[in-house]
Amino acid sequence: MRAAKYIGGGRVEVGEADAQAPAAGEVSIRVAFNGICGTDLHIVQGHMDARVDMPATIGHEMSGVIEAVGDGVDLAVGAPVTVMPLRWCGSCAACAAGHQHICQRLDFVGIDSPGALQELWTVPASIVVPLPEGLSLQHAALVEPLAVAVHDVRRSRLATGETAVVIGGGPIGQLIAVVARATGATVILAEPDAARRDFAAQQGAIVVDPIEGDLAAVVEERTAGAGADVVFEVAGTRGTALDATRHARTRGRVVFVAIHPEPVPVDLHRIFWRELEVLGARVYEREDFERAIELLAAGQVPADALITRVVPLDATMEAFEALLSAAAMKILVDVQGVGA
Repeated sequence: MRAAKYIGGGRVEVGEADAQAPAAGEVSIRVAFNGICGTDLHIVQGHMDARVDMPATIGHEMSGVIEAVGDGVDLAVGAPVTVMPLRWCGSCAACAAGHQHICQRLDFVGIDSPGALQELWTVPASIVVPLPEGLSLQHAALVEPLAVAVHDVRRSRLATGETAVVIGGGPIGQLIAVVARATGATVILAEPDAARRDFAAQQGAIVVDPIEGDLAAVVEERTAGAGADVVFEVAGTRGTALDATRHARTRGRVVFVAIHPEPVPVDLHRIFWRELEVLGARVYEREDFERAIELLAAGQVPADALITRVVPLDATMEAFEALLSAAAMKILVDVQGVGA
C-alpha cells in the first residue's frame, strides 16, 4: 500500500508502506479522504519534531470504509466509518474523573501514533465511529473538525437567543459559527480576510473586519450595550487573547479555543469586574462526534463550500504548500486517488 509520511525538513513523501492486519479488537480501514488541519501544518513546519517519530504517517480528519476486522469486533466489513483519534490510559486522574478525552497520557492518533494518510489504516475498534448510509465520504472527512466546534459550543453552554462572538474565521472559527447558528444563537464573527468574512456572512453571521472596523462597537450595538453571552477566541494571537474579555457581558463566558504555545496577557481586571467565566476547550468527546455527524447528515453544514480542493495522495506535499501560502478553507487528500 501507499502512505504519505513526514520525513522532516518541511517535507512529506509518498511511498510504499506495509499494511498492518487487524489484531483482536482492531479494525483495518480503507481510508477514503483525509483533511489537513492546522496541527498537521505545524508538524510539517517542524514545530513538533520533538513529539513525532519520523518518518511519521500523520492525519486524523478522515473517512473510509471497513476493510477487515479482528476477532471480537462487532463492525461490518464495507461499513462507512470515521475515527475519533484519541486513545487514553484509563488510569490517570483525568480518566478516573471521567475526562478521558484530556487524559494525562493521551495518545492523539495521527500525531503521537500513525495516522490516516495511508491507504489502509489499522486502529482499535473502540475509536471507530460508524457513519450513516448516504453521507458523502468527502463530507464525512469534516466530522473531526466539526466535532471540535461542537465541543467548543457545548463547553460554552450557548443557548438559543444568545449572542456569540467568534474571533478568528479560519476553518474552526467558521465551524463554531455554523454550530452556534444551529443552536439558535446570533453570531458576530471577526476576521481580517475578506473571503472568509464573505463565507461567514453567507452562513448568516454578522461579520466585522477587526483591522478596518470596530468589533467592540458592533457588539455593543447588537447587544444594546450589554456585551456578548459567549466569546470564542479562535485566532490564537496575543492581541486577540487580550481583547477577548472586552466583548463579554456581565457573567459572560470566554472560551479559549486556539492553541497559544506561549503565555499571553489576559485582562484579569475585566474578568474580576464582570465576573466572567474563562473556559478552555480541547478536542472532543464521543457525543461531540455523534452530534457532528447528525449536523452533516441533516445538511446543516455547508460542506461543499468548506472543501476548497481535493487532491490525490501523490499531491499531499502540494496540498500542504497550498495551505501555507493561501487562506484556503479545507483541502482534502483523496487517499485512494492517483495523480495524473
